[in-house]
Amino acid sequence: MHRRALRPAVAAAVALTAVLAATTPTQAAKHPMRYVALGDSYSAASGVLPPDPTSPLCVRSTANYPHVIAARTGAELTDVTCGAAETKDFAQSQYPGVAPQLDALSRRTELVTMTIGGNDNSTFIGAIVKCGAAGVSTLGQGSPCRDQYGNQFRHDIRHTTYPALVKALKAVHHAAPHARVAILGYPWILPETEGCFDKMPVARGDVPYLRHVESTLNDAVRRAAAATGSTYVDLSRASEGHDACQPVGTRWIEPVLQGTNPVVVHPNGLGERHLARRTMRVLHLG
Repeated sequence: MHRRALRPAVAAAVALTAVLAATTPTQAAKHPMRYVALGDSYSAASGVLPPDPTSPLCVRSTANYPHVIAARTGAELTDVTCGAAETKDFAQSQYPGVAPQLDALSRRTELVTMTIGGNDNSTFIGAIVKCGAAGVSTLGQGSPCRDQYGNQFRHDIRHTTYPALVKALKAVHHAAPHARVAILGYPWILPETEGCFDKMPVARGDVPYLRHVESTLNDAVRRAAAATGSTYVDLSRASEGHDACQPVGTRWIEPVLQGTNPVVVHPNGLGERHLARRTMRVLHLG
């Protein structure tokens, strides 16, 4: 009688074990990391093929560093990067039909990356354009941009761009309170001293001047990250020797002349892959 009574119990236990074995892996399977990419044209990879047909106004590429990161990590990517974006476009619509970038975030977001700040007040991009025009006016000689603008660009970055970055990063953390938030610095556009007037119309004496402007911007990004508990992805060492003056296959940034991308002074496909690689290394992804 005792043995007969045990048989149903044993059979039930075996059946239950089989059910658990079949269902546990499904229940325990981890969902893909919920990843939202924000930022400007350096995040969007404007000019890099293939383009993203879902947002033509933003000139976004499906080969940008967020897509590379998502492909390598298996993350579930929501990409709202947009060419020409400023920090203000996190909270407001940049173009008709383009939602504020913060709208893509939620309490379920687990990772956020961005490159932002270079377009604010047209300070950094404006410096490149103005120094290029000044360089052409002197046929690459002297330091006409530094002579004309002095400390203006760096002053604007420290006193206007920096607080805007802090505000934007705080808003990101508020909208995605459980996410890791990373902000990338900008890769070097020019070498330390010797320029390449045939490719980048910047006067010889203005090459170190523009490097200082970019260094000031990256320092503002770094300090804003530290002030908001965000992760700063430093590209200064990694991108050294890969500026717009270098040959195809070495450079990460396309020059104004003799380049391969229609959007000049922006990362090419190689640059975007290396931005992804550096970001993954800093965040210990993959």
